[in-house]
Amino acid sequence: MDRTCQAPAPTDPVSPSVVAVAGPAGSGKTTLGRALAVALGRPILDLDTLTNPLLDRLPLLGVDGHWNADGPHRVAVRDARYAVLRCAAADLVAVGQSPILVAPFTAELAGGDAWRALGAAVAPAPITVVHLTGAPELLEARRALRGADRDRQRPRVDRATEIAVDVVGIDAALTTEQQVFRVLRALGVRTPVDAASALFGETFDAVLFDLDGTLLDSTAAVHRSWSRVADEFGFDLHDSAIGHGMPAAAGLSAILGPESGPAAGARLIALETDDVADVTAIPGALDTLAGLDDIPWAVVTSGTPPVAGARMAAAGISAPHIVITADDVDRGKPDPEPYLLGAARLGVDPRRCLVVEDAPAGITAGRAAGCRVLGIRGTVDLTDSGADLLVDALDQIEIVARGEGFALTPR
Repeated sequence: MDRTCQAPAPTDPVSPSVVAVAGPAGSGKTTLGRALAVALGRPILDLDTLTNPLLDRLPLLGVDGHWNADGPHRVAVRDARYAVLRCAAADLVAVGQSPILVAPFTAELAGGDAWRALGAAVAPAPITVVHLTGAPELLEARRALRGADRDRQRPRVDRATEIAVDVVGIDAALTTEQQVFRVLRALGVRTPVDAASALFGETFDAVLFDLDGTLLDSTAAVHRSWSRVADEFGFDLHDSAIGHGMPAAAGLSAILGPESGPAAGARLIALETDDVADVTAIPGALDTLAGLDDIPWAVVTSGTPPVAGARMAAAGISAPHIVITADDVDRGKPDPEPYLLGAARLGVDPRRCLVVEDAPAGITAGRAAGCRVLGIRGTVDLTDSGADLLVDALDQIEIVARGEGFALTPR
């Protein structure tokens, strides 16, 4: 029997666990599920793959029309599909595998009988639910693009999903790489810290933190705001990548020119100031800031004061006395001016400052200012960014007193 769809049995005894990737049609469940299966080396069970080929070919008694259309048959078809998924998952767990399950899981998210049935099927394996969400217009555009028959037959209006179980929320607008990174971090799958890094031997007098992607995760909100501006001002969203880590005005002027750039920048600021509902602190950020005590520190961001203030408040970060924003400098990152100004206002030699950054433009700015740079993964690939050390988040390092200054140590 061909079993190439299943991962080999583990050689070391491990306790199976289950990751359930949930979300509405068009949210990217299959793409994320497959990427997680590759990253974790796990088998994947997709509800559509397991059941759609049979349903598409098998005339269903008493069903007038497509099996996915609204009608009295819909509950029975749904129950049968999820029974197949549960049985297949139970088989994998029984032989020591840790499957990734891909399905909408709408009823399961509400708790109740559906959730208990899923839990009983894979017991005693714990279930981590990854819930993809996205703007309705984004999901509708994706469904229209793929043109699947099951999408044309589904109800036109998505029912609001009631969530009564713990989930790892992931925005559908993020890139697959950004999504996988956040899920792995939530699962405790981390990139080991290079304990031999020379940065751990350095002593510093002050810390200069970037904000977005460094102290707080606003990536999804940034993408939503840029998407709106791209639609309204008629440019390709992929062009906005040139502005990552740079002031928005500079990035938009580079895309649209000096005539439309300022108006687009003002619109972007308004959107980003309002869109902070899912802005959260990066793991370890709040503890790191709370432990600084008398260590001088500042925030050096390419954002504007309204955006920076709104995001820090949403993430529960108390603003420091020194905040350098795009309004304080003539030349933004990757120019060193923002970090040189931050060091000057703290009264510290920039060569004695540690910069914490997530973007290549910011890392370049910090290095050009004479600072050492700690890079935070999760926004873009920093492999060749020039950072002195890379970590997944601030919870992987600790700031400790050393002489009259401070140093980093791995946790």
